[in-house]
Amino acid sequence: MRRSEFDRAVRDEFGAGAGGLIVDLVLASLGSRTAAQALDGGVPPRDVWLALCEEMDVPAERRYGAGRLEPKRG
Repeated sequence: MRRSEFDRAVRDEFGAGAGGLIVDLVLASLGSRTAAQALDGGVPPRDVWLALCEEMDVPAERRYGAGRLEPKRG
């Protein structure tokens, strides 16, 4: 997962509150850091996304493949 895919997945899943969520919510599974701190510290976006999903009880079917653009039709 790229950072752009992470950003898209968070925005799609959490809507308008997404920005505040990644800077305010402390995730114990990431060393008691926020998602933003973990990303800045080099934690891969996929790991941060999954930790955020776990904390926010996002159903498993919405966790994997999130943030990817639909393939171009041609």
